[in-house]
Amino acid sequence: MKLVFLEPLGVPGDKLMAMAREKLGDRVEITTYDNRAEDAPTLIERSRDADLVVLSNFAYREEVISQCPNLKMICVAFTGVDHVDVEYCRKRGITVCNCAGYSTVAVADLVFGLVIALGRRLIACDKAVREGGTKNGLIGWELEGRTFGVVGTGAIGLRVARIAAAFGCRVLAYSRTKKQVEGVEYVDLDTLLRESDIVSLHVPQTPATIGMIGQWELSLMKPTAVLINTARGPVVDSEALAAALHSGEIAGAGVDVFETEPPIAEDHPLFSAPNVVATPHVAFATAESMVKRAGIVMENIDCYLNGTPRNVIC
Repeated sequence: MKLVFLEPLGVPGDKLMAMAREKLGDRVEITTYDNRAEDAPTLIERSRDADLVVLSNFAYREEVISQCPNLKMICVAFTGVDHVDVEYCRKRGITVCNCAGYSTVAVADLVFGLVIALGRRLIACDKAVREGGTKNGLIGWELEGRTFGVVGTGAIGLRVARIAAAFGCRVLAYSRTKKQVEGVEYVDLDTLLRESDIVSLHVPQTPATIGMIGQWELSLMKPTAVLINTARGPVVDSEALAAALHSGEIAGAGVDVFETEPPIAEDHPLFSAPNVVATPHVAFATAESMVKRAGIVMENIDCYLNGTPRNVIC
C-alpha cells in the first residue's frame, strides 16, 4: 500500500521516517513532501496513487478526493476535521481519522498566555518600555478570585478548567456532556456568560456551533470580561465581537483562530478593535506537540492496517 505524507508534520524528515519505519515496517511504501501545497492540482498529483494520505489543516475536498481512486484512509494530523470532505468520504467508504489529544497541553498553555497578556497588558507594556515609557496607566488584574468560564469540556477544556482552578479561580462550565470534575460547576451558557470574568471557548466547529458567540451572547458578558477563542474562528461572529470591543461592551479578546487560516486580511474587523491579542493559529504548535502528533499518526495508520482503526470520524 502507498502512504503519502502530503506535507511536513513539524518534525524533521529523518525523524518522521524513522518513526514510520519503526511502527509500520515494510507494510507501506512511503512518500513524503518537504513543502506544503494547498492548490487542488498539486494535491491531486501528490494523492493520485495513494492508498493512505496524511495531512493537517488545509482543505481536502471532493474535487481532490474524487481523483484518487485508490484512496482508502485519510489520517488528519489535527483535532478538527471540518476542512476535510467527510460526507464525500463516507459515501466513498474512505476512513477518516483524526489526532485528538496531541495538542491538549499546548492549547491550554496558550489560553493562559492570552489571558495573562490581556490581564497584565503585556502588548502595551512592551511598547511602553521600548518607547521610554513607564508603568503609568498599565495597571493589570490578577486571576485569583475571578470567575473563569469554560465553554466545552473535552480534553482541552478540562485542562483549562483545572489550570484556572489552580490559579484560584471559580470555574464555571457549559458543555453538551457534563463531567464530574472537582471544582467545576456546570451552568447554562447564559449564566456562564453573565457571571464569568474570562470566557474561554473549546468547542468543535459544527453547524450548531457556528456563530455560537454573537451579538446577543456578547451583550450578556460583563464590561470587564475578556473572551478567549482557541477553538474555531467561525464559532464567534467577528463583526459582533469587534463592535462589542469598540463599544466597551466587553474589555478584551484573545484570538488564535479566524474564519480562514492565516494569512488574515489586513482589514479584518478585529485588527482595528481595541484590546485584542491575536496569534496566527499557533495554539497547537509546540515542538512537543508535533512529536506527539506524529506518534498518533503512526498509531492510527498501524491500527488501520491491522484492521482495528481508531480515532475514526467516519
